[in-house]
Amino acid sequence: MTKQKSSFENRNLCGKNVARFRNLLADHPSQEKLAAKMQLKGLNINKNAIQRIECGKRMVTDRELDAFSQIFNVPVDELLYGPKDEA
Repeated sequence: MTKQKSSFENRNLCGKNVARFRNLLADHPSQEKLAAKMQLKGLNINKNAIQRIECGKRMVTDRELDAFSQIFNVPVDELLYGPKDEA
C-alpha cells in the first residue's frame, strides 16, 4: 500500500514571519548569520534549516520558536500570527 502525499505542505505557522522579522533586523542578517545566532542560543541549526523554516517545509520546535522570539525581540504570538496591528 502506498502512502498518499498530503496536500498540506505548510509545516509551521511562523515561517513567513521569521523571514519578515529577519529582514527587519538592523543588520539584515542572511539565513546563515541567523543560523549562527541560533547556534549561540545553543540550538544546532544551519542555513538550510532556516531556509526550510521560512518556506514552511520544516517544523519549528518550541525551543527554536523561543530563540527566534529572543533574537527578533518580539513575542511568540507575533511570530506565529503576525503583528497585532495587522489582524
